[in-house]
Amino acid sequence: MLNITKNANGEELQINLEGRLDTMTAPQLEGELKTDLGGVSTLIIDIEKLAYISSAGLRVLLSAQKIMNKQGSMIIRKPSEEVQEIFDVTGFSDILTIE
Repeated sequence: MLNITKNANGEELQINLEGRLDTMTAPQLEGELKTDLGGVSTLIIDIEKLAYISSAGLRVLLSAQKIMNKQGSMIIRKPSEEVQEIFDVTGFSDILTIE
């Protein structure tokens, strides 16, 4: 299960994720991003409460990063130790801006 909460402030969009970002929930996030990224120059994805991310979830983040490279910036905030380890092992920590 994945809970998504959004907070838009002008050209900045913050998305908070809670739960699991896997093959079952990745399409949900992908759909949200497709409809919400128009006019956004800064995308912040807070994953402090994200317990797990699968390759499907990584694909959605990579897709969002490609879009944001063209129109601004994307920041991933507060990954748990487990999620940070997945970013490190897959090389995503070199691709994504993680705070």
